[in-house]
Amino acid sequence: MNRFAYGLSSYTLKTFSGFSKAHIKISGKENIPDGSVIFTANHFTRIETIFLPYHIHKLTKKEVWSLAAQELFDVPILKGFLKNLGAVSTKDPNRDELILKTLLSQDVQWIIFPEGMMVKSKKLIKKDQFSLTDEGQERRPHTGAAILALRCEFYRERLRRMKDMGEPEFERLVQTFEIDDIDKVLRQETSIVPVNITYYPASPKENILSTIAQIVMKEPSKRVMDELMTEGSMLFSNVNINIRFGEPIKMKEYLIDTYIESMLTTKRKIKFDDDISSKQITKKLSNKIMEKYMAAVYAMTSLNYDHVLACILKHFPYRKEGIDIYEFRCKVYYAISWLVANRVYFVSDNFYENQIHLLTDDRYNRFADFFAIAQDTGVIQIKDNKIFKDQTKFMTSSNFHTVRIENPILVMANEVEPVKEVEKFLKTVSQKSYDDIIGIVKDKVIEKIEVDFSRDYYDYYIEDETKKKRIGRPIFLKHENEIAGVLLIHGYMAAPEEMKAFAQYLHEKSFTVYVPRLKGHGTAPEDLAKTTYEQWIESVDEAFVVLRHSCKKIIVGGFSTGAGLALELSTRVEDIAAVFAVAPPMQLQDLGSYFVPAIDAWNAMIRKIHLTTIAKEFIENHPENPHINYVRNPIAGIHQLEKLMEHLEPRLKTIHNPTLVIQSRKDPVVNPKGTLKLFEQLGSQIKEYYVFDYNRHGILIGEGVQRVYKAIENFIVQWI
Repeated sequence: MNRFAYGLSSYTLKTFSGFSKAHIKISGKENIPDGSVIFTANHFTRIETIFLPYHIHKLTKKEVWSLAAQELFDVPILKGFLKNLGAVSTKDPNRDELILKTLLSQDVQWIIFPEGMMVKSKKLIKKDQFSLTDEGQERRPHTGAAILALRCEFYRERLRRMKDMGEPEFERLVQTFEIDDIDKVLRQETSIVPVNITYYPASPKENILSTIAQIVMKEPSKRVMDELMTEGSMLFSNVNINIRFGEPIKMKEYLIDTYIESMLTTKRKIKFDDDISSKQITKKLSNKIMEKYMAAVYAMTSLNYDHVLACILKHFPYRKEGIDIYEFRCKVYYAISWLVANRVYFVSDNFYENQIHLLTDDRYNRFADFFAIAQDTGVIQIKDNKIFKDQTKFMTSSNFHTVRIENPILVMANEVEPVKEVEKFLKTVSQKSYDDIIGIVKDKVIEKIEVDFSRDYYDYYIEDETKKKRIGRPIFLKHENEIAGVLLIHGYMAAPEEMKAFAQYLHEKSFTVYVPRLKGHGTAPEDLAKTTYEQWIESVDEAFVVLRHSCKKIIVGGFSTGAGLALELSTRVEDIAAVFAVAPPMQLQDLGSYFVPAIDAWNAMIRKIHLTTIAKEFIENHPENPHINYVRNPIAGIHQLEKLMEHLEPRLKTIHNPTLVIQSRKDPVVNPKGTLKLFEQLGSQIKEYYVFDYNRHGILIGEGVQRVYKAIENFIVQWI
């Protein structure tokens, strides 16, 4: 192969990849050994033949060649490009000789797709073993990679033996394999490295390639559209592509056999692959190795939302009355929590983020996107917040060449099958009763809240500054005969203790009350400095889910920043009977706060150039309740507070719940003019605005609080 052409083609591919919107993440590169390496990878699209060699070459700095389907070489525009990239046709009569020579000399690393075809349906398991269906014909994955790797290691060891024995056969083998550096050959060994490629999302979509095809070809076949929509989506959509390298399977250990040992040391000229006995041994060994690398390839599947949703939907028991959407969402949440906690399986990076959005507003459209595909392809119908599925879509296979556009949900579910323990677990989860899953999820969320607080408390604890743990611990006051649940949210730099007196008052009035700890609070200012307002929102969402699983009706309210978060929740979640906001911080009295974004940006720049000594990270705070609040205020935290209110303001008009806004006329922190402006922007038809003549910000603690408590109580009892 022309090395200049190889480099030029690689550069061309690198340039082209700049136009692609795909996000490629590579893991396990430390598993790639030196020496002779064959990479065995799963095969879902044609573009893997191109981009996988390119990325392996970037990692190893060695030429990487691959076997590719002959039909690709039948396309004139691809033929020259593929050859220059080191692709060799599977039908090339000299392929095995070429692979053996280049592999043994370690000049080239090879990629072989053991499935021998694109597995468009991702259906690989039949009767608990790997089995492929190609145009209606069933067959096992190819063992070619194993045979070639065994052959390579056999001849390496034979060269070593012949050299030590001083036999003429050594020189003949050196010439046969065109070896220039025998010491290099003898130092290394042969390995097979399993590779898994996972796409998310992997659903076909209209894209520039499919659009051009419809214009140029007028009536392209379903097969053409399937491939262009699938592969075009990989290139031109924001698809995440995970490439993971597994632990190498070393070939040397498979040569431990009495007959092979005799062949290694015989002085006569032999051909390992022509000997009848060695063929039988090789066949047995290659099947064993094939099972090992196939299992390793699919064990590395990066499990994502599509996998979990499709598999749970597949195994969800049939219900004539339909599947409750919230129950389905709870099962998905629990499944992802288990996968992350288990730490045995590979999962999407997104799974390590807070998944509470799955139970509230689906703000990242995990369910919305999945349901849209499922409805468009006839797998489900959604009526009155219920899912009605067509179970036959999980039993009857579509045409091999069109399955990805006709039934992508089945393709998603099929990809989980080789990870047997995961599929077994997801099946178990899908079959849990409504009451069971509601209880499990509630317990899991409460457990997570407690673990997060304990971790943050001990990670950021500062002697003589961090308050007692009880100050920051969430408050959950259950009432056996409750009339409703109330979610109470504390303010900025405070903690649940700030709302304790009011929580007890409401509990005495027959309410169940939950007071969450906002992320970054109840620990130390350094914790708050690293927290975003989106994480405060997640803290509120978790508390809301706990109450939703405990009470039939929910009222949401808060003080100061907590008031802003209560209103923000009301813009996203429908199951709220009423909302109240005490001193929402729409406009702060301290004009210095307007300089906070600039100071925050300055600090970020200073940290980048390692001059942290002149950064102004905190300002002194003189709180009304020093036994609860921080005495240092992080600049970054003030900035996050302002970002929260900027995020909230344009959404105020979407709030339609009955709403009560309360403000102190002489509030030294929050400007009442800003609060009145907020009230006027509310979209609620029923809204009330109360002003109390107190000379403090914290009007839910201290003298005269009973008047405020009663006003809130009188408002909320109207809506339960």
